[in-house]
Amino acid sequence: MDSTRQNKISRLIQKELSDILLKLAKETRGIMVSVSIVRVSPDLGIAKAYLSVFPSDKGNEVVNHLNENIKAIRFELGNRVRHQLRIIPEIRFYIDDSLDYIDNIDKLLKE
Repeated sequence: MDSTRQNKISRLIQKELSDILLKLAKETRGIMVSVSIVRVSPDLGIAKAYLSVFPSDKGNEVVNHLNENIKAIRFELGNRVRHQLRIIPEIRFYIDDSLDYIDNIDKLLKE
């Protein structure tokens, strides 16, 4: 169960990461990236960002590219939220593959 503070920080980081990734997405043509959910650890030191990538076969490529540029992304995030947060959490990107499971469930239910 997340605390109210964790939820507020998660929403703030999700909003700001979405803006940052939107700016980075202009460089990549034909790939859509959205931040599905952000989960913050209880000590507010680590933020796990789950990304939804379309087309889904490019997901690993996008996450690897973002993890290579994590310092620049965290710096940009720090500049945006420096007045709201005392500590900028370490960011880790993961692929949100829940839509793939929904497609599989729909296929199984139709059979």
